[in-house]
Amino acid sequence: MEIERKFTIKKLPENLEQYDKKEIEQGYLCTEPVVRVRRSNDSYYMTYKGGGMMAREEYNLPLTKEGYEHLAAKHDGRLIQKTRYLIPYEKYTIELDVFHGDLAPLIMAEVEFDSEEEALAFEGPDWFDKDVTQDPRYHNSNMI
Repeated sequence: MEIERKFTIKKLPENLEQYDKKEIEQGYLCTEPVVRVRRSNDSYYMTYKGGGMMAREEYNLPLTKEGYEHLAAKHDGRLIQKTRYLIPYEKYTIELDVFHGDLAPLIMAEVEFDSEEEALAFEGPDWFDKDVTQDPRYHNSNMI
């Protein structure tokens, strides 16, 4: 089960270069249910996501580079490219996504939680702007 909230941001946090990052490329084979293939640095996998906005089923299956390239060639819509910065915040990790290509200058933050109660009680840093968790326009599968 994946439980996460999504936020737009007011400004980039300072010293962004100090944080670990991943270069991500992902394509969607299906959006209902969501079936995605992703390259994250040198790791490759396919993800199934069930319905829901803040909480939903999620399963990740490893792929080889060749398997990823074969499936990515079959994606619908755009192939999303982004840099994901991993920013520690309290006991959480903020995943700050800086989108590239025609989705630039979009920047979003996601935070994952152990429970819906914990998610609802979360207050982000002052550089967070709007909570867009319930807005389907901000789900990557709708950005294709």
